Amino acid sequence: MAMSDNARGAVLMNAAMLAFTLNDTCMKAVTETVPLFQSIFLRGILTTLALLGFGLARKGLRLRLAGLDARLIGLRTVAEILATIAFLGALTRMPLATLSAIMQSLPLAVTLAAALVFRDPIGWRRLLAIAVGFLGVLIIIRPGTEGFDRWSMLGLASVCCVVVRDLATRKLSAAVPSATVAIWAGAGVTALGLAGLLREGWQPLDGREALLILGASANLIIGYLTAVMVMRVGDIGFIAPFRYMALFWAILLGFAIFGTLPDHWTLVGTAIVVTTGLFTLWRERRSR
Repeated sequence: MAMSDNARGAVLMNAAMLAFTLNDTCMKAVTETVPLFQSIFLRGILTTLALLGFGLARKGLRLRLAGLDARLIGLRTVAEILATIAFLGALTRMPLATLSAIMQSLPLAVTLAAALVFRDPIGWRRLLAIAVGFLGVLIIIRPGTEGFDRWSMLGLASVCCVVVRDLATRKLSAAVPSATVAIWAGAGVTALGLAGLLREGWQPLDGREALLILGASANLIIGYLTAVMVMRVGDIGFIAPFRYMALFWAILLGFAIFGTLPDHWTLVGTAIVVTTGLFTLWRERRSR
């Protein structure tokens, strides 16, 4: 029996979320012994070269852009760099599942930012859901408590940077290939890693560390490609909620690899964020 487009899209979304979470897991593990910027550089150079090869094989690569597209790519790349350093900086000090829970507020943040910047219509129901969702984020990070620190703030900073990245992406013209967008982002992050590496110095890798870097790069590439494929099959309103599978994978891998589980308040806040995110997606689908 042939798989429907929606079922295929759901499988691809799950694969993308698993790949991105495996990338995060590998990076968290390798940065326990390898300097952060060296890890970023090595993963970045492998990922960028692979994406460049993929783009050339597709014969649709355009690295030289002009006008508004060039400025948007510049803005998007800077946002990607800042998001990466904030996310990985937080990841080295926070449980994987807790940081993943904070990142689940991204759809809410993008919806609100699009309404403010692009004047996208947003009803009171979605606005209320966004407010409740951000309350869930506050429950996760718990300002004023012992569990709240600068690493939680780095996680929130990463969300803000990704919002800027996604809004810039939204305004790119359809003529800009997806591979071009990914390559510029990868090159920018690789340059960041190189700059930090020159400051930190080089540390030789053992076999385990090299495999972790390769695993991070391979899963990042798979995540990029499957995320693009998701946008081309099925009903996005049906498929989008499956992005929250990232949280399931983060909890599972966090426990299996690092022996950590989120506390009950983190689970409560996460449930609020996911529920309001699903409601927002449902309302957006209805409004369309």
